[in-house]
Parts: sequence; C-alpha cells; structure tokens
Amino acid sequence: MSQTADPILRLEHLKVYYPQRDGVFSRIKKYVKAVDDVSLDIFSNETLGLVGESGCGKSTIGRAVMHLEEASAGKIIFEGENISGYSRSQMRPVWKRMQMIFQDPYSSLNPHKTVGNTLEEMLLVHHVVPRSSIDSEINRILSLIGLNPGVKGRFPHEFSGGQRQRISIAKALTMRPKLLICDEAISALDVSIQAQILELFKSLQGKLGLTYLFIAHGLGAVKYISDRIAVMYLGKIVELAPTELIFADPRHPYTQALLSAYPVPNPRSRNRKRIVLSGQVPSPSDAPSGCRFRTRCPFAQNICAQEEPELKDSEGHSSACHFTIRREDWKGETA
Repeated sequence: MSQTADPILRLEHLKVYYPQRDGVFSRIKKYVKAVDDVSLDIFSNETLGLVGESGCGKSTIGRAVMHLEEASAGKIIFEGENISGYSRSQMRPVWKRMQMIFQDPYSSLNPHKTVGNTLEEMLLVHHVVPRSSIDSEINRILSLIGLNPGVKGRFPHEFSGGQRQRISIAKALTMRPKLLICDEAISALDVSIQAQILELFKSLQGKLGLTYLFIAHGLGAVKYISDRIAVMYLGKIVELAPTELIFADPRHPYTQALLSAYPVPNPRSRNRKRIVLSGQVPSPSDAPSGCRFRTRCPFAQNICAQEEPELKDSEGHSSACHFTIRREDWKGETA
C-alpha cells in the first residue's frame, strides 16, 4: 500500500439523500440524509475498514460506489475515471473491476444453479476467458477460495454458511476485480467461520493484489484486517486513521465510546472505563445542527450546536471534533 500514488477509489463530497413525501401531491417534506458529504481515499492493495452503528450510512456508501444506490451529489472516481452518474450500460465494464460481497451469501446465489453453472455463466457473459479455458478457470478459482473442484455439481443449499460465502467470493473473483466491497461479509457467520473467511480475504489480497472496502460493525474483525479505519456516525465520517492509532489514541468521543465496548483479554488490568452514551441516535431526516454527535456527547458546548466540525488531518490522523478529548476525561464506571 502506497499513499503517495493516486487512490484506486476516491469519494468527493458524496451525498445520498432519500426524499420523504407527504400529502396528496406527494410533495417532498424532507430528506433522509443517509450519507452526507463524505470524502474518502482508498489506495491500491489497502484494506479500509468502515465502522459505525446500524443505520449510520456505511452500507449505503458501498452500494453507491457500485451504483446500486443513486448518489444525490458528489463524485465517485475509480482508477482515475469519474463514474458518477454512469448508466447501467456504462457501469458494465466498471463492474468487471469492482465487485461486492454481501452479508447473506445464500441470497446472492441462484438456488437453482450448481456452483459450476453459476461460475461458468459469469465467465461466459463477461467474456473473461476463452470458452475452452472456462473449466480450468473455474478449478483455479475454487482452489483459491479453498474448495475442491469436485463441488461444481452441487447446489447452494448443500453447503454450510461459510462455504456459501466462499462461493460468493469465487463468483466475484471470476471478474478478476481490483476492488472488493465487503458489506458485512462475515456478520452472518459463526465466530470460528468468521476467522476463516478473514484469513481467506487476507490470503487473496496477498495473491491477487486486491483492495478492500471492508464494511462492518464488529471492531475485532476490522482491527484484524484493516490498514486504516474510518468511523461513521449519522452519515458523516468522524474519525479516520491507521488501525493502530484508532485503537491506541482515539480522538473523537464517539470512537472512544465504541472502543470502550471492545472486549480485551483482561479489562481490569487496563483500568478501562465503561462509556455508556445517553439518548438515542437521532433520525438522519432530522439531524442535529452543528456536530451530529453533540446530543449524546457529555463534552458538547455552544459551538458544537452552532458550527459543524471539519474532519481535520493531523499527521495522518483525522478527527471531526472542536475539542481534544482524552479517554481519561470521561466519567464512567471502571470496568
């Protein structure tokens, strides 16, 4: 991973708004701001972890990049190509270079087709290899994901959840993509299987030079696989830094609260504080003024309601907070 080169994926002020309509004439009453002015760079061979609570907009970012959701504003630049506003036909060659792995592997596989038929169809439709090489290419891909080529004649329901996710990964790999967007790709699996799939992702990255946008809510998985982590809250990126800095020196109060719930082998030895946030996450259609986290932040002051904090970079560590908050500043029960 080199951040001196141009990013493989760049998001510039990305917005995804959903109109809420009301009345007989279906006039737009307000907008649900699922993603609100997000800018991100992801570099070749990097894994960027994207974390946050359910409904914060992290999956919407992945779907907007793939054009499964329509962006309301901003730019999506992939390998130097501005793909914002591309039609489905314009996206077809782009989809060969970027693929998405979903949370539920069963729903992304045709239950009426064998594994071999599914992979063969992908290779044929997109003309990835000559017809004479399809069978050997399928065998190669299945070997990459740790399945015996003998499974080609079996149907999705004959596999375990972990095996089905491997097949979903194989389906994505038929396109020989450069970017994989993993949307909660391990959250539906047992913990032991999650570890195996994470190892598979790491192995594939080393062998194929893949780049990942790894979307998850589990900090353990994100810590293990990510080079950098972006933390989202209510449609905004509130902190962005290398993984080791996020865990060693979190600067945003929301990130600090998330990490306080992250399990460690011996929490008492670290004199950790249990940080319990007050209130509920506000609606993305009625977000607070200024800092969106201020309604749940014990350090909020007048400026937090009046001015939205910028995501400012300091030596590769970015945080969107008006103040410098330390973990020891929190009032909480010692764990």
